[in-house]
Amino acid sequence: MTENIIKVNDRLRKFFESGRRKPNGNGDGKSAEVRTEIERDFDRILFSTPVRRLADKTQVFPLDKNDSVRNRLTHSYEVSNLARSMGVALTAESDHLFKGIEKSQRDVPALLGAIGLVHDLGNPPFGHQGEAAIQSWFIERRSQLKKLFVKKGVEADSSEEFEKLFRDFELFEGNAQGFRLVTRLQILGDEYGLDLTYATLAAMMKYPVASSEVSKSSAASKKHGFFHSEAQIADDVLKKVGLKRGCRHPMAYLMEACDDIAYVVLDAEDSIKKGLASFSDLMVFLDKHKQDMCPLTERVVKQGLKKQDDYRKHGLSPAELNDISMQRFRVFAISEMIHAARVAFLKHKESFFDGSQPKPLLEISDAETLRKALKEFSLKHGYQHKSVLSIELQGYNVIRNLMDMLWFGIDTMGGLPPAEQRKQHPFARYVYNRISENYRRVFDTALKETPSKFPRWYFKCLLLTDMVSGMTDSYAISLNDELNNLKGSLRFDRSDKHK
Repeated sequence: MTENIIKVNDRLRKFFESGRRKPNGNGDGKSAEVRTEIERDFDRILFSTPVRRLADKTQVFPLDKNDSVRNRLTHSYEVSNLARSMGVALTAESDHLFKGIEKSQRDVPALLGAIGLVHDLGNPPFGHQGEAAIQSWFIERRSQLKKLFVKKGVEADSSEEFEKLFRDFELFEGNAQGFRLVTRLQILGDEYGLDLTYATLAAMMKYPVASSEVSKSSAASKKHGFFHSEAQIADDVLKKVGLKRGCRHPMAYLMEACDDIAYVVLDAEDSIKKGLASFSDLMVFLDKHKQDMCPLTERVVKQGLKKQDDYRKHGLSPAELNDISMQRFRVFAISEMIHAARVAFLKHKESFFDGSQPKPLLEISDAETLRKALKEFSLKHGYQHKSVLSIELQGYNVIRNLMDMLWFGIDTMGGLPPAEQRKQHPFARYVYNRISENYRRVFDTALKETPSKFPRWYFKCLLLTDMVSGMTDSYAISLNDELNNLKGSLRFDRSDKHK
């Protein structure tokens, strides 16, 4: 029995491996630092530029003028807070699950808070429509890209190798971009990005597989969590914490549950704040789903209706009553769902610790019925509202148009020596110099240091997605207008159709 406990504790300790990829990344031990290494991760993420950019990135409602409606930054703060609170609850008891880990009562909440904060860092502007726009641009360009580079004499990959690498872009994923962002693109004087601990890097990988390994058979592999360009980094990280590809870090399940809770409850609240539905609409909607109700949902609805009746006695206006009733419902729903997630995590802890659990945490919890109902409510009243669809379409078109113009600059200029760059089309030179200097430096370094590992076209595509995904909503619109006014009579062919 004692031997088994030691093995379990050793495995848990690996999950919280606080070493860093950078040699001497933990410092020389002489500073007055009082934070743990994982607490330092949270602070590094919080103060990074990409986090501030989330304030102008869409959560659900693009370019919304209502300050009460959430953006990616407020959503990330809320997910981080829920995840940190989950960690506090899991380590509150004296005989808690992680008691064999040094400083677990600090590091478990800090790790969950850090990965909650970082989880959407790689998302492009305009939410999931941004991802869809990037994916569709590449899909339509598939044959052109392949033929173009062979014709130019650039590395002629085998068809199989091309398709393997191309999946990074036709399945473009914000999670993979986020991993690239913190491990490579955020340069702090070296090539280690933010130089986060192995624990944080492993736990932030919701999908610890490459794009060529995506499978719907498991929650951990339904999307990809890193590009092929960062595959070696991902493998090193997973090995350090005792995992392999396809096996999730246990904290990733918890963070995913907090993300799901935040978006289904708070998206419903935002739909009501925008006036697309009322609190009464939500109660009627849930009442119609009585046959599917579980005890948790019944409790939340009963509490919500009781509070609404109480508030009516105070002479509130209809708008005030609607707003405060939804706020109280939010509190009840989040509390119940967080508790249900924690109970399910503890009940199935073995499958979470060995990374074999194929389902998301909420799906095997008592909160799943309410999660599905709230998601359906937002789909009906929020996501599909014409005002949302109209602006989403605008964002979709802006990104695809920007990619045409940026690609012209990247394809024309990328990899050429300065003397040759000066001879190129003026618009290509202008566009290329509007790309982040930081991203261009990473691109140039990749071409020089690993000329045979990946073909040049692959690095060019990465430079394009680095630039586009790093934009905010308003910057994307502004840059699109700026470049449209300067391109003159240039036309960009994107007519290749993928069958």
